[in-house]
Amino acid sequence: MKALLTGATAVVAALALATPATAAPVVPEDHAMGSQIAKHEGGGDRRIALDADPSAQAVVYGIDVSGHQGNVDWAHWWGQGKRFAYVKATESTTYRNPYFAQQYNGSYNVGMIRGAYHFALPDKSSGATQADYFVNNGGGWSRDGKTLPGALDMEYNPYGATCYGLSKASMVAWIRSFSDRYQARTGRWPVIYTSTSWWNQCASGDFSSTNPLWVARYSSSVGTLPYNWGYHTFWQYSSAPIDQNQFNGAADRLRALANG
Repeated sequence: MKALLTGATAVVAALALATPATAAPVVPEDHAMGSQIAKHEGGGDRRIALDADPSAQAVVYGIDVSGHQGNVDWAHWWGQGKRFAYVKATESTTYRNPYFAQQYNGSYNVGMIRGAYHFALPDKSSGATQADYFVNNGGGWSRDGKTLPGALDMEYNPYGATCYGLSKASMVAWIRSFSDRYQARTGRWPVIYTSTSWWNQCASGDFSSTNPLWVARYSSSVGTLPYNWGYHTFWQYSSAPIDQNQFNGAADRLRALANG
């Protein structure tokens, strides 16, 4: 595979690892985006054919992937009408997706606009520390027209207390630390991925003026949004047969988001 050596993709060349052709083994630290939301809120495996709705407003369809998918057949998903992808890069400061290079470069090479995401564990280290780990391991951004700002995955704790033992004020401070450091490193505010239920229970801070919202709700409508966001940018509506998403706008707006 030809290496992409500009901006965010330069990191990928340094991270490129040999990847087996078989599906990825289960790794305790590899939590996929929405895995804990589906566990706590249900409905993640519901197949929702939103693409077939002729009354839908202008949207762009995409997917998100993690190490669980192993090597992804990007040509297949392009053929299914998916035009953007988010790829898990990191979790906390102890996990890097070993399939990241194949997934991140592969989605780009097939023609998709793509970005990277970080699964946060706010009780393990500071937000700024995890932002640095994310940027240093594939989560950067470049103005090439095909790279989306990185996404911060905030959801239920896979290991214990729902809110990681943090008060709402402490959680908001952690998220702001991550967001500010990411912006200082890349020039972009990260997209925040979450569910309304988790956010309103654990954070409730106002990031609506800076951070695009990616909301998870496994239903035929996006529903009520988290605190003070007036609209969503992305919506994860299903995890069957793969995590499926809508961008809330036409293709030119998705390119505008990529370009900053």
